[in-house]
Amino acid sequence: MSTSTSIAARPTPLKGGRRKLSLPVVLLIIAGALALVSLVRLISGANDVTSVGQVAGALELAVPIGLAGLGGLWAERAGVVNIGLEGMMVLGTWFGAWAGFQWGPWVGVLFGILGGCLGGLLHAVITVTFGVNHIVSGVAINILAVGVTRYLSNFAFDGIQGGSSKQSPRIDPIDKITIPGLSDWLQDLQQQHWFLISDIAGILGGLVTGLSLLTVVALLLIPATWWILWRTPFGLRLRSCGESPVAAETLGVNVYKYKYIAVTVSGGLAGLGGAFLAIVATGIYQEGQTGGRGYIGLAAMIFGNWMPGGMALGAGLFGFTDSLKLRGGAENVHAMLLLLAILLVIAVFWQLYRKKYVAAAISAAVSALLFTWYFLTDQVPSQFVDAAPYVTTLLVLSLSAQRLRMPKADGVPYRKGEGK
Repeated sequence: MSTSTSIAARPTPLKGGRRKLSLPVVLLIIAGALALVSLVRLISGANDVTSVGQVAGALELAVPIGLAGLGGLWAERAGVVNIGLEGMMVLGTWFGAWAGFQWGPWVGVLFGILGGCLGGLLHAVITVTFGVNHIVSGVAINILAVGVTRYLSNFAFDGIQGGSSKQSPRIDPIDKITIPGLSDWLQDLQQQHWFLISDIAGILGGLVTGLSLLTVVALLLIPATWWILWRTPFGLRLRSCGESPVAAETLGVNVYKYKYIAVTVSGGLAGLGGAFLAIVATGIYQEGQTGGRGYIGLAAMIFGNWMPGGMALGAGLFGFTDSLKLRGGAENVHAMLLLLAILLVIAVFWQLYRKKYVAAAISAAVSALLFTWYFLTDQVPSQFVDAAPYVTTLLVLSLSAQRLRMPKADGVPYRKGEGK
């Protein structure tokens, strides 16, 4: 295995000589972003942008998306495109709610994971064993999951007090963590609305106030995934299946086994995201409550360049903009126009430095339009408020597309024995 380790562990150079950002540079970028957001908050007066409630809400909204994105990362690192994340989340919501209202929330979490695993296993059988197109299989699973859960709801929930054919009875909540003293102090500090200090206090306060235990578990899964996939022999073999399954097979790796494991784990993570929606976010199963979060999780994974940390940032971005929509609505999203305009000005200077004059001109024009829109209005239309999270996701994806590198064999059909 030493030969395969040296081959698969060798870093692939990025196009154009780009290098990975060092930790000090990343911390500097984060500090600059916080300072910029704080400046926008002071100018616009939208003090809820970095409040404790905003951060806590953003985290709760980001967790299901992040779990779906983490599931997509497991599958695609093994070479299987998982468009079926949405359907696996649907199975997670239903099975989590069905078990949760009967035997308690943690049993519901377990059944939600198992429901998602069933969807992942089915996807693995269709794509890995039978070689069906991954996109076709994923879409079929999404459709099948909706039909199956609707059919099961007629028997499981209809006629029970608080339940119907489209929703479950109320589920007992999972315990939440609030650190006494520290939470109140950070909230008081945030309410002073000082530059940067209050923003940092609001962010930290959101992480220690009313934090569900399942949220803690979900956050720990991000570094756990990184460690398993990038620091263990198991992860090396799994990733080699997504880069070159033929080469992996010639080195003794059971490619089918690792693809099955990866896609089943992928479904389990998506199912956990669905269970989180039903048990933590709403406390009840409702038909259609996933709302496309499986697809958004897939977009977050692509934004993160098939890496756990980047995926978490993508999920957090969507959760943040979605929470802005729910808290303060038009005022908060209106403040984001100013933030986006300033970011585009920074992009103009960066593109000029790289001698990309056409891109710089386009960025400057869009920035001028956003500044005009911001200073001539007090709020944005309600339709734009509702669309803001999705527009933000698409915009970020389009801007980061040039840096993306998917696993080389992702979605490529593979038949056992090709390497012999």
